[in-house]
Amino acid sequence: MNLLSILLQAPATGGSQWSGILMMVVIIAIFYFFMIRPQQKRQKEIQKAREALKTGDKVITAGGIYGRIKEIGDTYMSIEIADRVYIRVDKASIFASAEDAAQQQK
Repeated sequence: MNLLSILLQAPATGGSQWSGILMMVVIIAIFYFFMIRPQQKRQKEIQKAREALKTGDKVITAGGIYGRIKEIGDTYMSIEIADRVYIRVDKASIFASAEDAAQQQK
């Protein structure tokens, strides 16, 4: 809060006031291009990968459970983790396909 109050203090001269505003705009732009935008791109890629999954694909849940997709619903997936052992998980908890995870580790 101290840094923010220092940056927002209005100096006596008009030229310095505009440089303070410009400095704030530059800081916001830096945050956007180096932090927010890459995270949004990553989230879109993860969402595309989840939508591309189909029955029979090997997946890993966010909890680290390996399995094979048996059924896909609107908000859930049914995953077989052993012979005739099925769990139902939310689509958002599917981390990656097992093949993608193996390729990333190499």
